[in-house]
Amino acid sequence: MSSSTIEAVTDRELEDRFHPIFDRIAEGALGRERDRRLPFDEVGLLRDARFGALRVPVEFGGFGASVRQLFGLLIDLAAAESNLPQALRVHWSFVEDQRLAAPTVNRERWLRAAAEGTLIGNAITEPGVGAADRYQTTLRRGDDGTWVLDGVKYYSTGSLYADHILVAADRDGERVSVLVDADAPGVAQTDDWDGFGQRLTASGTTTFSGVVVPEDRILGPGYGAPGRTYATSYLQLVQLAVLAGIARRAETDTAEWVRARTRTFTHAAADLPRHDPLVQQVIGKLSAAAYGARATVLAVADELDRLLDAGGEDPELLDRAEAAAARAQSVVIGLVLDATAQVFEVGGASITSSELGLDRHWRNARTISAHNPLIYKQQSVGAYVLNGDPLPYAWSAGQRQSVRDADAPA
Repeated sequence: MSSSTIEAVTDRELEDRFHPIFDRIAEGALGRERDRRLPFDEVGLLRDARFGALRVPVEFGGFGASVRQLFGLLIDLAAAESNLPQALRVHWSFVEDQRLAAPTVNRERWLRAAAEGTLIGNAITEPGVGAADRYQTTLRRGDDGTWVLDGVKYYSTGSLYADHILVAADRDGERVSVLVDADAPGVAQTDDWDGFGQRLTASGTTTFSGVVVPEDRILGPGYGAPGRTYATSYLQLVQLAVLAGIARRAETDTAEWVRARTRTFTHAAADLPRHDPLVQQVIGKLSAAAYGARATVLAVADELDRLLDAGGEDPELLDRAEAAAARAQSVVIGLVLDATAQVFEVGGASITSSELGLDRHWRNARTISAHNPLIYKQQSVGAYVLNGDPLPYAWSAGQRQSVRDADAPA
């Protein structure tokens, strides 16, 4: 497919290009999980295929895919390897920011870079005190007048796989985003993420020590700046696409195990598990969860397509997309966590074998579901519906100033 000869990429063209790569990635997923082997080679396959160029407009060398097409492929990739869409999460919002930006040389530069395979990671969330009030990572003027970045980030998802890192920082009380080369002097990355799921997302610590930031790498407001933004629903939808992919892989893996199984119980309803109506019910529930999760994600993607096609600033469309993603979080998390827990009802103790690795589906789903706490999301939707309260949009985690003041010595 040449970007100079197409106006809109079709679903079939995208599937033909990327599904064979997803199949290759899926082949080693269980082994990587078992050995905690980071998927650098698999990211390389995606980079070579220009997967990161999906939303880059055709005129800049990309595929010009719709948001719906992107999220359909993210679900498919998550079914092959659930860590990878999450690792690329901020790449997509970075590309979207450039799509929405006013025409400049810098905008064209980054869109063309993404079209050629450049990938963007992130360093937004901070440990400890965090950024509930302001980022502890700072951007300041050095003695020679250059901008200098210092700080420590955690959950630096995907940055070990990336060419550049999008960093949220404080500049004299203002939240700003800066783009730093992943191999720049003063950047140190560590794979110390210790969650029990999604262990290959490279979501560990990144330290910035006196990193020089050119003026043109200061990109504007940082994550968590006040006001409506498409980015909250967009980034949340990537997490939900991962859950939808996990559900589909759980269905595939469990059905495959049941088909091959001849061992059953004396009080079972059939000689073979695959003919047992109770086992069939569990598989049916898994299949319905995967279908429902995918349909829900794509429905929110349609809302984002409408919003972004209109320029990404319409308040009504912003609220529609944000509310849709918030509601979808309740639907998808509930479906997928319940279904992946039910996997173990189709067999005896042998289904818990670590060689099968079926536990990874629930572990991964449970871990990614905790990234945006569901109880707060449900409350915000309820307050919005009942009282018209504003949706929270971008939020930050950390200690509030009142707590820090209370802990301060007298």
